[in-house]
Amino acid sequence: MAKIDFKKEMKQFYQPPAGRFTIVDVPEMQFLMVDGQGDPGTAVAYTEAVEALMAVAYKTKFLSKKELDRDYVVPPLEGLWWASDWTAFTTRRDRDQWQWTMMVMTPDWVPAQLVSTAVVDAQRAKSLPGLDRLRLAPYLEGLSVQILHTGSYEDEGPVLRRMHDEFMPTEELMPRGKHHEIYLSDPRRVAPEKLKTILRQPVQVITV
Repeated sequence: MAKIDFKKEMKQFYQPPAGRFTIVDVPEMQFLMVDGQGDPGTAVAYTEAVEALMAVAYKTKFLSKKELDRDYVVPPLEGLWWASDWTAFTTRRDRDQWQWTMMVMTPDWVPAQLVSTAVVDAQRAKSLPGLDRLRLAPYLEGLSVQILHTGSYEDEGPVLRRMHDEFMPTEELMPRGKHHEIYLSDPRRVAPEKLKTILRQPVQVITV
């Protein structure tokens, strides 16, 4: 049985070039999702969300292999981020004001019923409060600007400012929707200066 690695199958979305902005058109995909608010470094809700997502993501992968005869590498953790004031991200970095949806991409061949079974299996294995907030849903991002950032999460602010204030205007684009991050490194195992994160922003063409 072949094992699909979506980071390799969908390189344009999971392996962008480092250090430069690119424009992509991201198709609809389905994700396991958990919503929340607060500083990801201190909020209990964030820890609960990630624990629930990863537990169900792996249970779903094993069920897909067993029941559907289709195996895959669990994709990386991703997050949608937003705040009522954009400077909470770019200059003030006021983490308490951040709202988020943490998520893991799930192959389109996986039906909702299989995910429901995975949730039950995860709950039997360990009490996970975040499971009550977990859902499977489609997400269509569409036209977006992205860049592969290497470094600390705290160093993202200047990159995002360049994305919004320099690159987008020159391409006659303006932001829409929620800031998107894809975490290619595990911060528990990788030094902050070596973390690899895809920073992505949905955009629309400026019309006059």
